[in-house]
Amino acid sequence: MSEITNLPDHVAIILDGNRRWARGRELQDEDGHRKGIETLVLIAKAAANFNIKYLTLFSFSKENWKRDPSEISNLMDLMESFESEYLDEIISSNIRVSVIGDMDTLAKPQKRIIKMVQEKTCFNNGMQLIAAFNYSGRDEIIRAMKKILNDVQLAKISTDMINNDLMSEYLDTANIPDPDLIIRTSGEMRLSNFLLWQCAYSEFIFTDTFWPDFNVDHFHNALEQYSQRERRYGRNTPNKRV
Repeated sequence: MSEITNLPDHVAIILDGNRRWARGRELQDEDGHRKGIETLVLIAKAAANFNIKYLTLFSFSKENWKRDPSEISNLMDLMESFESEYLDEIISSNIRVSVIGDMDTLAKPQKRIIKMVQEKTCFNNGMQLIAAFNYSGRDEIIRAMKKILNDVQLAKISTDMINNDLMSEYLDTANIPDPDLIIRTSGEMRLSNFLLWQCAYSEFIFTDTFWPDFNVDHFHNALEQYSQRERRYGRNTPNKRV
């Protein structure tokens, strides 16, 4: 693979297409989700090898609870199996795991697994893998605004202090830079309520590849595409027509 000189610090991926991958092979949805976890670990290790500093993966949205109960049950079982089957690979790759999303409304088993994974990787100092679980961008903004209003009422902050930087401090992603690049698999071209505040100046890449088929070559290709783009953040570029 060719060396990429302009790497993003933070890559976020919307993992999409597990079920369609499985149904196209006349498999069960669970098989697609299980293959999707294998891909998750593969890409996390690849990102760490590419020296990506932050990798955020949209693994389960608040809207996903509306799915068939049997599918949700299988997903929660796979979440539990992550520790025994894959966590050692994450730890050996010096990856630190953190989780964003609405943790308060999760059941005790999910809270226990999340706490355990974060604790077991907390001393790793390599890439930070951020799992967006029970996550919704709008919900995140609403929760942040409630915290801000509460602190205004407690006189910890004043309304004059509310700006972009302060808002960012109250989001789930506080102390994490906004994503430079957002990738979505499976051919869909929408954000699906993912990192709505943080994506203001992100670059986007959409691929038709289903997530279970997404591999290191696909990831490398996305990084190459990113490296060739010019990020202006609203500024004019000298000698170029705008």
